[in-house]
Amino acid sequence: MQILFILDPLPELKAYKDSSVAMMRALASRGHQLHVALMPDLYLDEGRVMAAGRRIELVAGADLKGQAWWSEQPRHERPVAEFDAVVMRKDPPFDMEYLYATHLLERAQAEGARVFNGGAAIRNHPEKLAIAEFPEFTAPTLVTRSLERLKAFHQRHGDIVVKPLDGMGGTGIFRLQPVEANRGAILEMLTDYGQRSIMAQRYIPEISRGDKRVLIIAGQPIPHVLARIPLAGETRGNLAAGGSGVAQPIAEHDKRVAEAIGARLAPRGLLLIGLDMIGDYVTEINVTSPTCFVEITEQTGFDVAGHFAAALEAAASAS
Repeated sequence: MQILFILDPLPELKAYKDSSVAMMRALASRGHQLHVALMPDLYLDEGRVMAAGRRIELVAGADLKGQAWWSEQPRHERPVAEFDAVVMRKDPPFDMEYLYATHLLERAQAEGARVFNGGAAIRNHPEKLAIAEFPEFTAPTLVTRSLERLKAFHQRHGDIVVKPLDGMGGTGIFRLQPVEANRGAILEMLTDYGQRSIMAQRYIPEISRGDKRVLIIAGQPIPHVLARIPLAGETRGNLAAGGSGVAQPIAEHDKRVAEAIGARLAPRGLLLIGLDMIGDYVTEINVTSPTCFVEITEQTGFDVAGHFAAALEAAASAS
């Protein structure tokens, strides 16, 4: 197959631990041709969605922490629908340009393109708000821009976490304990004085044992999760915020939750989903560019990228 990856610039990727690179290596090992494009390389020309991309080849034996690990051919411009599969792996922020890209990908799908995750699927499942469909699996949650409602939520639950709806990697997350002298300032900053909606969730003490990433591929959870353990004195387990990742077998409760969510979301065009779970609760549903492939594979021997490659082959053939 000829597979187009839409992602961030290759030189900016930390190839030794990047899940997109792991995907590409797995697909290349199975004989597929790889192409890459950036989000600005997508465009609409006389009704057709096009991509200005480059074919790349992975350098055998390259040091993924140092030397160049790929070589590329001259830029080519072709309809997105001509690729056998398109893998959307551009990281957030989910801004207006990202939104436009999802519309272009949806249009390309109408022309016959096989896109994973699909444009409409990404757009219709914002990672913080998507949990609203599954209240049976979530801790008490409030989404609002109202300072009064946020303060009342804090008063009711005593210990809460507040965060922006468009953040990633743990940015902008604050814990408000029962006595918080800076509560007003924090809420004013996050909401821009009531102009921007944010999320508040009841604090889950099990964060001390890790914020678990549960990967769902083709509707089924893989058999291992990555528990991201916060630094001492931290409430954020995100690896980008200094947390350490510890792979462990998926718990039976988490498996049941992931199967229920996967069964509902996979048919909507979400081949890859990354649940964030603390204790028994789902806190986010990641659908843009879920990660942790490399960490789980290195610690358990379960080939996450190979599992994804097989699922992509099956999904592209079935589309």
